[in-house]
Amino acid sequence: MVPAGGVGSRLWPLSRPERPKFLLDLIGAGSTMLQDTVQRLRPVAEETLIVTGERHVAAVQAQLPTLPADSILAEPTPRDSMAAIALAAAVIEHRLGPRVMGSFAADHVIAVPRALRDAVRLAAAAAADGMIATIGIDPTGPSTAFGYIEFGERYGQGVRRVRAFTEKPDAESARVMVDRGGYAWNAGMYVARTDVLLDHLERLQPTLHAGVRRIAESWDGPNRATVMAEAWPLLTKISIDHAIAEPVAAEGGVVVVPASFGWHDVGDFASLAEITPADADGITRIGVHGSVVAVDAARPVVVGARKAVAIVGLDDVVVVETADALLVMHRSAAQRVKDVVPPLS
Repeated sequence: MVPAGGVGSRLWPLSRPERPKFLLDLIGAGSTMLQDTVQRLRPVAEETLIVTGERHVAAVQAQLPTLPADSILAEPTPRDSMAAIALAAAVIEHRLGPRVMGSFAADHVIAVPRALRDAVRLAAAAAADGMIATIGIDPTGPSTAFGYIEFGERYGQGVRRVRAFTEKPDAESARVMVDRGGYAWNAGMYVARTDVLLDHLERLQPTLHAGVRRIAESWDGPNRATVMAEAWPLLTKISIDHAIAEPVAAEGGVVVVPASFGWHDVGDFASLAEITPADADGITRIGVHGSVVAVDAARPVVVGARKAVAIVGLDDVVVVETADALLVMHRSAAQRVKDVVPPLS
């Protein structure tokens, strides 16, 4: 299942509530991030479900025309990752009985899909044994942008038990963990049997469990809208990390498959620039249709510009132009773009 939600506010003005980043071709691949996600997982998936907001259903259908309509589950409002994943698990189980299910976000870039699929197969084998499995990313350096997974003892070939999850650390803590070794970045990729996941949910988040079970039982019937309107707003708003992964890891029930497949979480323009090579003149152009000139300006990034752009005497500048907005910022301020979204979006 692919949770396709979120606004991508750090990628404003490209990403907007009505057309978030997973519906965009951010890296010029000729396909959107959602399409890439579904395509790379197709060889290891018998079926695919998309969980997305009601306002995005039509766009998802247009981008995935071969996906059956009943494979798109629409959320009335965002309730965080646990509600989306649990809804998919409950619908799958109601339709098909228990199955091994993987959850993979719609807005990641993967350079080596085959290596990802190899990791998924290892995770699926552990999940079939009753474990909650996650795929951890081998760190390429200390980063404060991601959570960390601490390895425990070996579980099987290429699989380790999870000792603990760590929230996004400060710079010094990140450096210590990477230098010490035995940690992976938490990419939020989970694989589990639906019955195991829902049993943990019933024990740890009983209100959320009861709500998604009730919704799933009505999903393919005439009362779906009524039940959704009653039950969905009451679901606990919580991430799968806090609801399931952290407490179950403390009980020894979570394993991690450490892997390296060129993973990038394109969360802001700085990270987008990192995976987009600069042209021969040192300028990184992404979807640019006009001319760009840089004078005494190192490492400029220009996105979506249709007008001529000149950058003079400023290093590490990012310029983003859309039909109705212009963003100018320093790369180091990439995480702060979200602060301008409420007054401008």
